[in-house]
Amino acid sequence: MSSKGRLYNSVVVRPPVKELVKCVSSHPLRDTVDYRLALKQHENYVRILQEEGIEVFKLPQLEGFPDSVFIQDTAVVRSPVKRALISRFGAPSRRGEESSIREFLSRMGFVITDVVEPATLEGGDVLVTGEGVVFVGITSRTNANGAEFLRNFFKDLKVVPIPNDKVFHLLSAVNYVGNKTLVIVPEYVDSSYFSGFRLIRVVLEEAYAANMLYLGDNKVLIPEGHPKTVERMRSEGYRVIEVDISEFEKCDGGVTCLSLPIYEV
Repeated sequence: MSSKGRLYNSVVVRPPVKELVKCVSSHPLRDTVDYRLALKQHENYVRILQEEGIEVFKLPQLEGFPDSVFIQDTAVVRSPVKRALISRFGAPSRRGEESSIREFLSRMGFVITDVVEPATLEGGDVLVTGEGVVFVGITSRTNANGAEFLRNFFKDLKVVPIPNDKVFHLLSAVNYVGNKTLVIVPEYVDSSYFSGFRLIRVVLEEAYAANMLYLGDNKVLIPEGHPKTVERMRSEGYRVIEVDISEFEKCDGGVTCLSLPIYEV
């Protein structure tokens, strides 16, 4: 684990492509995605990570894959054991995004395991904590077979499957923010799965803010425009950094989705 208490020191990112407007999304404003603004927002997101001392590996754009900016979904990566689990997407239109990630991580010296049919697993359903527990959402994107691949990947940790049909990905409803603490939208996920963790509730009208990124040192990165969540996190002793990711919100993506962490667990 990082000296700042976060679970990673390095991430992989990929800029959005012009086809971003064709992303897999149920958001009513999907068709209004502004590619140039999305590029600027992504650059700002990367700058924030770098300013927080996170090493950022930047991969080239992946033309032909509208959702490829949401690179978190492509893999689960562990630095101490130099192993990577490569996803098999539950969303068929995204299959193929993982190939360049596999190549990149192989060059980095990671031992690769591929999730294979009939299993599906997407990184947005994988909630890694610093307490030896990994939660995995069983959703429309990740199935029970995929969870079994994850269990084998994290043999030294406890893996807890969480059935959920209310969100695309588990991390849309709950995220780890250090110190045995989770932020959660209880209307979207059953809180009883998280016994032993301190829970900070995100109100339903600001549910999008639950997809926040823990930067370590009691800092969290939160999408701009959620004042109740900002106030609550500050009252809990966190330092809040807000970031405008409006164009990615239109694609049902959040701040965790935009980077692939190389976990130190």
